[in-house]
Amino acid sequence: MKLIKRLAFSSLTIVVLFLNSCNPNNVTIDNSLGKHFEDNHVTGTFAMFDNGQGRFTVYNLPRYRDSAFLPASTFKIVNSLIGLQTGKVVNEKMIIKWDGVVRMHSNGKPADEWNKDLTMEEAFAVSAVPYYQEVARRIGKDTMQFWLDSLRYGNHVIGGTIDSFWLNNSLKITPDEQLGLVKKLYFEQLPFQKRVQGIVKKMMVRENNANYVLAYKTGTGTLENGNTVGWVVGWVEENRHPYFFVLNVEGNPSIDIPTVRLNMLKAILKQLGFLEGKR
Repeated sequence: MKLIKRLAFSSLTIVVLFLNSCNPNNVTIDNSLGKHFEDNHVTGTFAMFDNGQGRFTVYNLPRYRDSAFLPASTFKIVNSLIGLQTGKVVNEKMIIKWDGVVRMHSNGKPADEWNKDLTMEEAFAVSAVPYYQEVARRIGKDTMQFWLDSLRYGNHVIGGTIDSFWLNNSLKITPDEQLGLVKKLYFEQLPFQKRVQGIVKKMMVRENNANYVLAYKTGTGTLENGNTVGWVVGWVEENRHPYFFVLNVEGNPSIDIPTVRLNMLKAILKQLGFLEGKR
């Protein structure tokens, strides 16, 4: 078994730092995007890669390239891939029964969308933490560690608990690595079965209309300094042309980060000429 795992490990295609693969001549620092962060009283970074032209646009390059944060619910991308690949999740329709524990959101309201039986695609859409904690427990620490190491996902640290390491600041990842991951997922270049990658890609699509396809996964968590971090990672596709993006924001706990991050994403995309059917 150990030999099989070593052979499998040696054959895997790993996720590498995305920015390192860009031609410096095609990198644009766009400080005009800073107004979106200032207006919402947050710090952070935004980056986009135009796959067709090989052009890379970024605001706050040092944070994008050098700072790592807990992935929070963006880890559901990888948790889904591993669960499906290992057979712990049969397909996106597989139901995990609600354990009867009533969960609450941080604002004190009941998490009604979590407190029921859910399929994986439903749990992914509403970012149900309990569902994916159970998936992680079924995967197990050794297998999870194998895949994190294989992907070189962030610092690939699990720490002591298998069902919360992506939430408690054990696991950390840079925005650069997040962008590289979703790009490889889109082109089905990750070391998972094509079927598995196809399922997760489909689950990421949040808007699909005549003008564009917008696919993403969000995440929200508490940093060690007490601030709230928010993520949106994914791609926007217009005229069958994908553009990959990552948005990372940080603010004090009084800020409604889940609302802010999506409003910011839409505003930034519109500033860059997306979502209008003009590309």
